Amino acid sequence: MVIVRDIAIESHCEHHMVPFIGIAHIGYIPNKRIVGISKLARIADVFAKRLQTQETMTAQIADTINEVLKPKGVAVVIDAQHQCMTTRGTHKSESSTITSRMLGLFRTNSNTRNEFMNLINSANN
Repeated sequence: MVIVRDIAIESHCEHHMVPFIGIAHIGYIPNKRIVGISKLARIADVFAKRLQTQETMTAQIADTINEVLKPKGVAVVIDAQHQCMTTRGTHKSESSTITSRMLGLFRTNSNTRNEFMNLINSANN
């Protein structure tokens, strides 16, 4: 399992055209192909540059890694603060939104999924 966690991301919500800022955690289980770890962060950056929803960006990152590397599994978790909630409307400055996409072994094997989740959360404990 290869994990790059705490990748800083900034994108813009297509609904309100204001930023959402957070971190992405990307993991995959290599099959026959591997990629330099900086490329995982670059994939997140590419999709973050688009006007979109966090849910769409999460899926695009996971689906692209899955399509290109054909790994045994891909996991992407994004935790972001949406300025449409923190600076306007409800003014919930401490709120964040978490989205995830699990493919392959991360979806079908709870032990693999739990290992990933424990590893991305280990620095926060």
